Amino acid sequence: MKAKTERARLEPRELLAMYRDMVRIREFEEACPKLYSQGKMGGFLHLYSGQEAVAVGVAHAIHSDDYMIGAYREHGLLLAKGAHPGGVMAELFGKATGVSKGKGGSMHLCDAERRFLGGYGIVGGHLPIAVGIGYSIFYRQGDEVVVCLFGDGATNQGVFHEAMNMAALYRVPVVFLCENNGYGIGTSVLRASAVEQLYKKSCAYETPGVKVDGMDVLAVYETVRRAVQRAREGEGPSYIEALTYRFRGHSISDPGTYRSEQEKKIWLERDPIPNFAAWLISEGHANRGEVEDIDAEQREVIAEAVRFAEQSPDPDLSELWTDVYVES
Repeated sequence: MKAKTERARLEPRELLAMYRDMVRIREFEEACPKLYSQGKMGGFLHLYSGQEAVAVGVAHAIHSDDYMIGAYREHGLLLAKGAHPGGVMAELFGKATGVSKGKGGSMHLCDAERRFLGGYGIVGGHLPIAVGIGYSIFYRQGDEVVVCLFGDGATNQGVFHEAMNMAALYRVPVVFLCENNGYGIGTSVLRASAVEQLYKKSCAYETPGVKVDGMDVLAVYETVRRAVQRAREGEGPSYIEALTYRFRGHSISDPGTYRSEQEKKIWLERDPIPNFAAWLISEGHANRGEVEDIDAEQREVIAEAVRFAEQSPDPDLSELWTDVYVES
């Protein structure tokens, strides 16, 4: 079924916070390609531009002590969860001040303090981990919830089905959220999945499944909020398919030539950031000056994050021997 998309009844300050968070993610992501080309970042780089409404909608629908876990396109998720951009940028630089001490890089961000338990490079590999976190909450009789985000390609992996089955069997408080941006690397979802509407895959596990406009931050917020409330009340997992789009290629090395210019134009017109700004102004929640001030503010926040990363020290060689095993 398609999720209801009625506008959330949020205070103007909350709506502006959502806008601020989306702009922060976009400015962060758009700063990365130049820095990567200058050799300041190593490894792979998968950018989140275009998908900001999903991360921010999720983050505003959960509590600070709820868990979030994602795949390797996760800079935006951690920023939405409240991490300081300087620590995230420093991690991409491989610096000691990074959120994972410079050991994770772009694909493996982790911030246990904020209960963001990782970006994972293996497609679908983190879904069973989310179930394990959910089971630990169930076992401890806690009231936290886990939101597990993954791409459309993960729904064709065996672990997706194993995780969905176990989550439903034990009624763990996990919200599975598929960020369907239309492509697994360069392969269209229409060529990779026999089920074109991915939310329908939940029916095999008698788990509620809905799809939502992933370019609409308030639609995502409302849909996730309902699923989280359901999980918190002990009613088990839910599955959400958020239809979204990445404005850049799969990774920094992907020019995205498999996508037509017409397709990209259609999705760019649905950009969640300017469209949300226009809605805020039209509804009287903000004026154009306030929106422009937020834009300028976040550009400076990211510029400062870059300066912080550039001035941070490299990890000491002794760090090679730390965080290898869990201390008992």
